Amino acid sequence: MARKLCRVNASPVVAPATAVQQAAARPTIGVLALQGDVREHIAALALCGADPVLVRRESELAAVDALVLPGGESTAISKLLGVFELLEPLRARLRAGMPAFGSCAGMILLASEVLDTRPDAQHLSGIDMTVRRNAFGRQVDSFETDLDFAGLDDGPMRAVFIRAPWVERVGDGVEVLATVPDGPFAGRIVAVRQGNVVATSFHPEVTGDLRVHHLFVDLVRAA
Repeated sequence: MARKLCRVNASPVVAPATAVQQAAARPTIGVLALQGDVREHIAALALCGADPVLVRRESELAAVDALVLPGGESTAISKLLGVFELLEPLRARLRAGMPAFGSCAGMILLASEVLDTRPDAQHLSGIDMTVRRNAFGRQVDSFETDLDFAGLDDGPMRAVFIRAPWVERVGDGVEVLATVPDGPFAGRIVAVRQGNVVATSFHPEVTGDLRVHHLFVDLVRAA
């Protein structure tokens, strides 16, 4: 808990943290819990100093400081967003500046344009980018590699790609955080940030490397 040092008659007195300071120190971050690897993100966020909660309803979305959109099946999640009447409320919160992080399917949902998807699939336009769904291939083409990720210390991070998308176009104001370093997919964009919104085509929640989640929690605190 944050503390402020006050002085009364030259004797130090510790004043309790205000509610605002406490909230900033441990933000409430929702994980969209309609489908996908929700549990892994909940565990990672808790270890990074956030209070994670499940989000399935508009009232739950309204109560969080930020939102994680997990990996899973992007078309199924987009359909469920409509079923649970979350699509427009989520778009509105993103337009209003709510921080968000999407991994794999979450990256697809945050895109402004999605290639190789169903014509009725929905997306949120949280980041000005074009994403190609299942770009790296089918489940049997899943792979791991080491990435240099901008803004992260302590060397490359191990990235797990499972039926993953990649980014084919980024708009002005979108920062490329990581690309595939070598092999047949060398140079493909796999992590981006625009303002308070971050997306990765890989799954940092499954490796035990918490640096991306730490980066996101710090971003939420700053916001």
